[in-house]
Amino acid sequence: MSQASEARWRAEKTGDTEVNKSMLKMTGVLVAALLTAGPVWAQKKTLAIVVRGLDTPFFPVLGAGCAKWNKETPNSEYTCLYTGPASSADEAGQIQVVEDLINKGAAAIAISPSNAPAMGKMLKAKNPKMPIMTIDADLSAADRSARKTYLGTNNYDMGVLMAKHLKQHKASGGTVCMQLGNVAADNINARAAGFRDTISGKKGIDRLKGEGGWTEIAGCPLFTNDQIDLANQQMADVFTKNPKLDAFILVGGWAQFGPQAYAQVTDQVMPKLKSKELIVIAGDTLPPQLDALKNGRSHAQIGQRPFEMGYRAPSVMIDLIGGKKVADPLFTGLDECVATNLDKCPAK
Repeated sequence: MSQASEARWRAEKTGDTEVNKSMLKMTGVLVAALLTAGPVWAQKKTLAIVVRGLDTPFFPVLGAGCAKWNKETPNSEYTCLYTGPASSADEAGQIQVVEDLINKGAAAIAISPSNAPAMGKMLKAKNPKMPIMTIDADLSAADRSARKTYLGTNNYDMGVLMAKHLKQHKASGGTVCMQLGNVAADNINARAAGFRDTISGKKGIDRLKGEGGWTEIAGCPLFTNDQIDLANQQMADVFTKNPKLDAFILVGGWAQFGPQAYAQVTDQVMPKLKSKELIVIAGDTLPPQLDALKNGRSHAQIGQRPFEMGYRAPSVMIDLIGGKKVADPLFTGLDECVATNLDKCPAK
Protein backbone atom coordinates (compact mmCIF):
# COMPACT_ATOMS: atom_id res chain seq x y z
CA MET A 1 0.00 0.00 0.00
CA SER A 2 1.55 3.30 -1.04
CA GLN A 3 1.52 6.30 1.31
CA ALA A 4 -0.60 8.21 -1.18
CA SER A 5 -3.17 5.43 -1.39
CA GLU A 6 -3.46 5.07 2.35
CA ALA A 7 -3.66 8.82 2.89
CA ARG A 8 -6.35 9.13 0.25
CA TRP A 9 -8.33 6.38 1.97
CA ARG A 10 -8.02 7.98 5.39
CA ALA A 11 -9.04 11.39 4.10
CA GLU A 12 -12.06 10.24 2.19
CA LYS A 13 -13.42 7.97 4.89
CA THR A 14 -12.62 9.95 8.04
CA GLY A 15 -12.66 13.53 6.88
CA ASP A 16 -9.49 14.09 8.90
CA THR A 17 -8.20 17.60 8.20
CA GLU A 18 -4.52 16.83 8.57
CA VAL A 19 -4.84 13.71 6.47
CA ASN A 20 -6.67 15.71 3.83
CA LYS A 21 -3.82 18.21 3.70
CA SER A 22 -1.28 15.41 3.38
CA MET A 23 -3.35 13.70 0.71
CA LEU A 24 -3.65 16.91 -1.30
CA LYS A 25 0.10 17.44 -1.21
CA MET A 26 0.80 13.92 -2.46
CA THR A 27 -1.96 14.13 -5.05
CA GLY A 28 -0.47 17.41 -6.28
CA VAL A 29 2.91 15.77 -6.69
CA LEU A 30 1.37 12.91 -8.64
CA VAL A 31 -0.63 15.19 -10.92
CA ALA A 32 2.43 17.34 -11.53
CA ALA A 33 4.41 14.26 -12.48
CA LEU A 34 1.74 13.15 -14.92
CA LEU A 35 1.58 16.57 -16.55
CA THR A 36 5.29 17.20 -16.96
CA ALA A 37 5.31 15.56 -20.36
CA GLY A 38 2.86 18.18 -21.65
CA PRO A 39 1.63 17.58 -25.20
CA VAL A 40 3.91 14.54 -25.55
CA TRP A 41 1.78 12.75 -22.94
CA ALA A 42 -1.26 12.88 -25.18
CA GLN A 43 0.76 11.37 -28.04
CA LYS A 44 1.76 8.27 -26.12
CA LYS A 45 0.20 4.91 -26.85
CA THR A 46 -2.39 3.85 -24.29
CA LEU A 47 -2.11 0.82 -22.05
CA ALA A 48 -5.56 0.86 -20.48
CA ILE A 49 -6.59 -0.74 -17.19
CA VAL A 50 -10.39 -0.88 -16.98
CA VAL A 51 -11.72 -1.64 -13.49
CA ARG A 52 -15.27 -2.48 -12.49
CA GLY A 53 -15.97 0.89 -10.87
CA LEU A 54 -14.07 3.95 -9.76
CA ASP A 55 -16.23 4.11 -6.62
CA THR A 56 -14.80 0.89 -5.15
CA PRO A 57 -11.98 1.62 -2.63
CA PHE A 58 -9.99 -1.44 -3.69
CA PHE A 59 -9.34 -0.16 -7.20
CA PRO A 60 -7.56 3.17 -6.46
CA VAL A 61 -4.78 1.07 -4.94
CA LEU A 62 -4.49 -0.75 -8.27
CA GLY A 63 -4.56 2.63 -10.01
CA ALA A 64 -1.70 3.82 -7.81
CA GLY A 65 0.41 0.98 -9.21
CA CYS A 66 -0.40 2.15 -12.73
CA ALA A 67 0.59 5.72 -11.77
CA LYS A 68 3.89 4.52 -10.27
CA TRP A 69 4.72 2.74 -13.53
CA ASN A 70 4.12 5.99 -15.42
CA LYS A 71 6.34 7.90 -13.02
CA GLU A 72 9.16 5.40 -13.35
CA THR A 73 9.03 5.21 -17.16
CA PRO A 74 8.76 8.86 -18.28
CA ASN A 75 10.55 8.16 -21.58
CA SER A 76 8.38 5.22 -22.57
CA GLU A 77 6.31 5.45 -25.75
CA TYR A 78 3.42 4.11 -23.66
CA THR A 79 1.30 5.51 -20.85
CA CYS A 80 -0.78 3.54 -18.37
CA LEU A 81 -4.40 4.72 -18.21
CA TYR A 82 -6.50 3.76 -15.18
CA THR A 83 -10.20 4.02 -16.00
CA GLY A 84 -13.63 2.45 -15.65
CA PRO A 85 -17.28 3.40 -15.09
CA ALA A 86 -18.12 5.72 -12.21
CA SER A 87 -20.09 3.00 -10.44
CA SER A 88 -19.22 -0.66 -10.00
CA ALA A 89 -22.92 -1.41 -10.48
CA ASP A 90 -22.76 -0.10 -14.06
CA GLU A 91 -21.93 -3.31 -15.93
CA ALA A 92 -23.07 -1.87 -19.27
CA GLY A 93 -20.96 1.22 -18.61
CA GLN A 94 -17.83 -0.87 -18.19
CA ILE A 95 -18.48 -2.68 -21.45
CA GLN A 96 -18.94 0.68 -23.17
CA VAL A 97 -15.62 1.94 -21.77
CA VAL A 98 -13.86 -1.11 -23.23
CA GLU A 99 -15.62 -0.74 -26.57
CA ASP A 100 -14.59 2.91 -26.76
CA LEU A 101 -10.96 2.00 -26.07
CA ILE A 102 -11.07 -0.65 -28.78
CA ASN A 103 -12.60 1.79 -31.26
CA LYS A 104 -10.03 4.48 -30.42
CA GLY A 105 -7.15 2.05 -30.94
CA ALA A 106 -5.64 1.61 -27.49
CA ALA A 107 -2.35 -0.28 -27.67
CA ALA A 108 -3.55 -2.92 -25.19
CA ILE A 109 -6.30 -3.29 -22.61
CA ALA A 110 -6.41 -5.00 -19.21
CA ILE A 111 -9.96 -5.60 -17.95
CA SER A 112 -11.43 -6.54 -14.57
CA PRO A 113 -14.82 -7.78 -15.82
CA SER A 114 -17.84 -6.96 -13.71
CA ASN A 115 -20.11 -9.23 -15.71
CA ALA A 116 -17.77 -11.88 -17.09
CA PRO A 117 -20.18 -13.52 -19.58
CA ALA A 118 -21.33 -10.19 -21.00
CA MET A 119 -17.76 -8.90 -21.36
CA GLY A 120 -16.69 -12.14 -23.02
CA LYS A 121 -19.58 -11.97 -25.47
CA MET A 122 -18.67 -8.41 -26.47
CA LEU A 123 -14.98 -9.22 -26.94
CA LYS A 124 -15.75 -12.21 -29.11
CA ALA A 125 -18.09 -10.11 -31.23
CA LYS A 126 -15.62 -7.22 -31.59
CA ASN A 127 -12.54 -9.44 -32.06
CA PRO A 128 -10.16 -6.56 -31.20
CA LYS A 129 -6.75 -6.42 -32.86
CA MET A 130 -4.88 -5.13 -29.81
CA PRO A 131 -3.89 -7.55 -27.01
CA ILE A 132 -6.55 -8.03 -24.34
CA MET A 133 -5.75 -9.36 -20.88
CA THR A 134 -7.72 -9.58 -17.67
CA ILE A 135 -6.66 -8.20 -14.30
CA ASP A 136 -8.07 -8.85 -10.81
CA ALA A 137 -11.05 -10.78 -12.26
CA ASP A 138 -11.09 -13.13 -15.23
CA LEU A 139 -13.50 -13.93 -18.03
CA SER A 140 -15.65 -17.03 -17.75
CA ALA A 141 -13.77 -20.22 -18.61
CA ALA A 142 -15.63 -20.56 -21.92
CA ASP A 143 -14.52 -17.07 -23.06
CA ARG A 144 -10.85 -17.04 -22.05
CA SER A 145 -9.69 -17.46 -25.61
CA ALA A 146 -10.70 -13.79 -26.00
CA ARG A 147 -7.82 -12.67 -23.77
CA LYS A 148 -4.09 -13.44 -23.70
CA THR A 149 -3.51 -13.85 -19.98
CA TYR A 150 -4.86 -13.12 -16.50
CA LEU A 151 -2.90 -11.10 -13.92
CA GLY A 152 -4.08 -11.10 -10.34
CA THR A 153 -5.20 -13.20 -7.41
CA ASN A 154 -5.68 -16.93 -7.47
CA ASN A 155 -9.25 -16.43 -6.33
CA TYR A 156 -9.98 -20.11 -5.76
CA ASP A 157 -7.01 -20.26 -3.38
CA MET A 158 -8.29 -17.14 -1.63
CA GLY A 159 -11.48 -19.03 -0.82
CA VAL A 160 -9.44 -22.02 0.31
CA LEU A 161 -7.55 -19.87 2.82
CA MET A 162 -10.79 -18.39 4.16
CA ALA A 163 -12.06 -21.91 4.81
CA LYS A 164 -8.80 -23.00 6.46
CA HIS A 165 -8.88 -20.06 8.85
CA LEU A 166 -12.51 -20.77 9.72
CA LYS A 167 -11.68 -24.42 10.41
CA GLN A 168 -9.00 -23.30 12.87
CA HIS A 169 -11.69 -21.62 14.94
CA LYS A 170 -14.65 -23.95 14.32
CA ALA A 171 -13.33 -27.43 13.66
CA SER A 172 -16.67 -29.16 14.20
CA GLY A 173 -18.65 -27.00 11.76
CA GLY A 174 -21.78 -24.93 12.21
CA THR A 175 -23.90 -22.40 10.34
CA VAL A 176 -22.40 -19.91 7.92
CA CYS A 177 -23.41 -17.02 5.68
CA MET A 178 -21.27 -15.91 2.76
CA GLN A 179 -21.43 -12.38 1.41
CA LEU A 180 -20.56 -12.14 -2.29
CA GLY A 181 -20.41 -9.26 -4.74
CA ASN A 182 -21.73 -9.37 -8.28
CA VAL A 183 -23.60 -12.51 -9.30
CA ALA A 184 -21.64 -12.79 -12.57
CA ALA A 185 -18.16 -11.84 -11.28
CA ASP A 186 -15.81 -14.75 -12.04
CA ASN A 187 -13.33 -13.88 -9.28
CA ILE A 188 -15.97 -13.80 -6.56
CA ASN A 189 -17.55 -17.05 -7.72
CA ALA A 190 -14.11 -18.70 -7.72
CA ARG A 191 -13.55 -17.65 -4.09
CA ALA A 192 -16.94 -19.05 -3.11
CA ALA A 193 -16.08 -22.34 -4.84
CA GLY A 194 -12.71 -22.55 -3.07
CA PHE A 195 -14.39 -21.91 0.27
CA ARG A 196 -17.18 -24.45 -0.21
CA ASP A 197 -14.88 -27.16 -1.60
CA THR A 198 -12.45 -26.79 1.29
CA ILE A 199 -14.87 -26.41 4.19
CA SER A 200 -16.97 -29.35 2.96
CA GLY A 201 -14.17 -31.64 1.81
CA LYS A 202 -16.04 -32.22 -1.45
CA LYS A 203 -15.56 -30.73 -4.89
CA GLY A 204 -18.30 -28.91 -6.74
CA ILE A 205 -20.58 -28.07 -3.81
CA ASP A 206 -22.92 -25.25 -4.92
CA ARG A 207 -24.45 -24.83 -1.47
CA LEU A 208 -23.48 -26.21 1.93
CA LYS A 209 -26.18 -28.47 3.34
CA GLY A 210 -24.31 -30.17 6.15
CA GLU A 211 -21.21 -31.27 4.23
CA GLY A 212 -18.19 -31.14 6.50
CA GLY A 213 -20.54 -30.12 9.31
CA TRP A 214 -21.38 -26.78 7.66
CA THR A 215 -24.74 -25.42 6.57
CA GLU A 216 -25.45 -22.15 4.76
CA ILE A 217 -28.38 -20.40 6.40
CA ALA A 218 -31.55 -19.43 4.53
CA GLY A 219 -31.19 -16.23 2.54
CA CYS A 220 -27.46 -16.71 1.96
CA PRO A 221 -25.28 -16.20 0.03
CA LEU A 222 -25.83 -12.47 -0.06
CA PHE A 223 -24.99 -10.35 -3.10
CA THR A 224 -23.82 -6.78 -2.47
CA ASN A 225 -23.29 -5.64 -6.08
CA ASP A 226 -20.17 -3.99 -4.60
CA GLN A 227 -22.31 -1.55 -2.58
CA ILE A 228 -20.85 -0.64 0.81
CA ASP A 229 -24.11 0.49 2.40
CA LEU A 230 -25.99 -2.57 1.21
CA ALA A 231 -23.22 -4.86 2.48
CA ASN A 232 -23.47 -3.42 5.99
CA GLN A 233 -27.26 -3.54 6.01
CA GLN A 234 -27.15 -7.18 4.94
CA MET A 235 -24.75 -8.04 7.76
CA ALA A 236 -26.91 -6.27 10.32
CA ASP A 237 -30.02 -8.09 9.13
CA VAL A 238 -28.31 -11.49 9.22
CA PHE A 239 -26.97 -10.93 12.74
CA THR A 240 -30.42 -9.87 13.97
CA LYS A 241 -32.31 -12.76 12.37
CA ASN A 242 -29.69 -15.42 13.18
CA PRO A 243 -28.46 -14.97 16.77
CA LYS A 244 -26.85 -18.42 16.76
CA LEU A 245 -24.87 -17.93 13.53
CA ASP A 246 -21.39 -19.47 13.76
CA ALA A 247 -19.58 -17.72 10.91
CA PHE A 248 -19.91 -14.83 8.49
CA ILE A 249 -17.59 -14.80 5.48
CA LEU A 250 -17.04 -11.55 3.59
CA VAL A 251 -15.69 -13.01 0.35
CA GLY A 252 -14.79 -9.40 -0.53
CA GLY A 253 -14.26 -6.46 1.79
CA TRP A 254 -17.35 -4.42 0.90
CA ALA A 255 -18.83 -3.88 4.36
CA GLN A 256 -15.43 -3.07 5.83
CA PHE A 257 -14.87 -0.38 3.19
CA GLY A 258 -17.35 1.69 5.23
CA PRO A 259 -15.49 1.56 8.57
CA GLN A 260 -17.98 3.56 10.62
CA ALA A 261 -20.97 1.55 9.43
CA TYR A 262 -19.04 -1.69 9.84
CA ALA A 263 -18.14 -0.74 13.41
CA GLN A 264 -21.80 -0.08 14.20
CA VAL A 265 -22.84 -3.42 12.68
CA THR A 266 -20.21 -5.42 14.55
CA ASP A 267 -20.91 -3.56 17.81
CA GLN A 268 -24.13 -5.57 18.07
CA VAL A 269 -22.17 -8.85 18.13
CA MET A 270 -18.89 -7.83 19.79
CA PRO A 271 -19.27 -10.18 22.78
CA LYS A 272 -19.70 -13.10 20.34
CA LEU A 273 -16.71 -11.97 18.28
CA LYS A 274 -14.51 -11.72 21.37
CA SER A 275 -15.56 -15.14 22.65
CA LYS A 276 -15.26 -16.56 19.10
CA GLU A 277 -18.81 -17.81 19.27
CA LEU A 278 -19.13 -15.94 15.97
CA ILE A 279 -16.21 -15.93 13.53
CA VAL A 280 -15.76 -13.30 10.81
CA ILE A 281 -13.32 -13.92 7.95
CA ALA A 282 -12.94 -11.27 5.27
CA GLY A 283 -11.20 -10.61 1.99
CA ASP A 284 -8.64 -7.83 1.45
CA THR A 285 -6.28 -5.91 3.71
CA LEU A 286 -6.85 -2.21 3.10
CA PRO A 287 -6.05 0.07 6.08
CA PRO A 288 -9.56 0.19 7.62
CA GLN A 289 -9.78 -3.59 7.31
CA LEU A 290 -6.58 -4.08 9.27
CA ASP A 291 -7.98 -1.64 11.83
CA ALA A 292 -11.07 -3.85 12.06
CA LEU A 293 -8.86 -6.90 12.62
CA LYS A 294 -6.81 -5.08 15.25
CA ASN A 295 -9.99 -4.06 17.07
CA GLY A 296 -11.40 -7.58 17.10
CA ARG A 297 -14.07 -6.97 14.47
CA SER A 298 -12.76 -9.82 12.32
CA HIS A 299 -10.61 -12.86 12.96
CA ALA A 300 -8.66 -13.07 9.69
CA GLN A 301 -8.17 -10.96 6.58
CA ILE A 302 -7.06 -12.69 3.39
CA GLY A 303 -5.41 -9.97 1.35
CA GLN A 304 -4.85 -9.48 -2.35
CA ARG A 305 -2.10 -7.32 -3.84
CA PRO A 306 -3.83 -4.71 -6.02
CA PHE A 307 -0.87 -2.32 -6.14
CA GLU A 308 1.29 -5.04 -7.65
CA MET A 309 -1.44 -5.80 -10.20
CA GLY A 310 -1.54 -2.18 -11.39
CA TYR A 311 2.24 -1.85 -11.41
CA ARG A 312 2.92 -5.05 -13.36
CA ALA A 313 0.07 -4.76 -15.88
CA PRO A 314 1.75 -2.21 -18.22
CA SER A 315 4.87 -4.35 -18.57
CA VAL A 316 2.77 -7.44 -19.30
CA MET A 317 0.80 -5.53 -21.94
CA ILE A 318 4.02 -4.33 -23.59
CA ASP A 319 5.27 -7.93 -23.72
CA LEU A 320 2.01 -8.97 -25.35
CA ILE A 321 2.28 -6.16 -27.90
CA GLY A 322 5.80 -7.28 -28.69
CA GLY A 323 4.68 -10.84 -29.26
CA LYS A 324 6.60 -12.23 -26.31
CA LYS A 325 5.43 -15.42 -24.67
CA VAL A 326 3.58 -14.57 -21.46
CA ALA A 327 2.54 -17.12 -18.86
CA ASP A 328 -1.17 -17.62 -18.21
CA PRO A 329 -2.17 -17.06 -15.48
CA LEU A 330 0.12 -14.65 -13.63
CA PHE A 331 -0.67 -14.77 -9.92
CA THR A 332 0.22 -11.95 -7.53
CA GLY A 333 0.01 -13.84 -4.23
CA LEU A 334 -2.03 -13.55 -1.05
CA ASP A 335 -1.49 -12.29 2.49
CA GLU A 336 -2.96 -13.98 5.58
CA CYS A 337 -3.41 -11.41 8.30
CA VAL A 338 -4.48 -12.38 11.82
CA ALA A 339 -4.23 -10.66 15.19
CA THR A 340 -0.86 -12.27 15.97
CA ASN A 341 0.98 -11.13 12.83
CA LEU A 342 -0.43 -7.64 12.31
CA ASP A 343 3.00 -6.06 12.71
CA LYS A 344 4.26 -7.96 9.65
CA CYS A 345 1.10 -8.08 7.58
CA PRO A 346 0.47 -7.49 4.78
CA ALA A 347 3.82 -8.28 3.19
CA LYS A 348 5.56 -5.15 1.91
